[in-house]
Amino acid sequence: MKYRSIITSLIFAAASLPLLSMAEDEAPELNADGLQLIEKDRRGAIYADPDADWSQFSKIMLDEATVAFRRNWERDLNRGSATRVRSSDIERIKGGLAELFNEVFATELGEKGGYEIVDTAGPDVLRIAPHIIDLDIYAPDLSSSMNSRSYVRSAGRMTLKLELFDSETGDLIAEASDRREAPDRGYAQWANRVSNTAEARNMLKSWAKALRVRLNEATGTPVAE
Repeated sequence: MKYRSIITSLIFAAASLPLLSMAEDEAPELNADGLQLIEKDRRGAIYADPDADWSQFSKIMLDEATVAFRRNWERDLNRGSATRVRSSDIERIKGGLAELFNEVFATELGEKGGYEIVDTAGPDVLRIAPHIIDLDIYAPDLSSSMNSRSYVRSAGRMTLKLELFDSETGDLIAEASDRREAPDRGYAQWANRVSNTAEARNMLKSWAKALRVRLNEATGTPVAE
């Protein structure tokens, strides 16, 4: 069935990466929203409405992504560091990542996926609500007058949670989450705003492409390469 194809694939294919640490026996057959467990493994669990008709969707409405850092991220970075994370840094990073998410997903789903990106609900509109959580940037480029550099092997990690709704009825028809870490380069390299943004873009593009391909399969929309 088509719903099984798309929901199973919302794991986003990063099989070699350490994702969600949920044990298989921790995932209930029905979640709090009454969605059915479709698949579970060490990376997490996927839930969906088995009666959802994916073929009706030809348009997509993207909510603005919410962004939250991992617990104590600011405290841990500021401990013993001469360059401190400020509230303005946090808001800048969150706003920039939310904007980057919209840009990447709108391009992948709209220009490449063939879906019209819209701002209003309708019977043919799939609403996607994204939440980036546990954001952990190992060496953020901060607003500081100090001339300092940080070198890291990996830029950081984050978890993407997606909620998919029938925009007209408001029914939640699927949930999925995936945790991903930027590649370990095997050596330390200078981390700055440009490099951190590039790594975030790569992670978002891989998620967006996986979602686009599976949505195309489920809705019957021609799949672009």
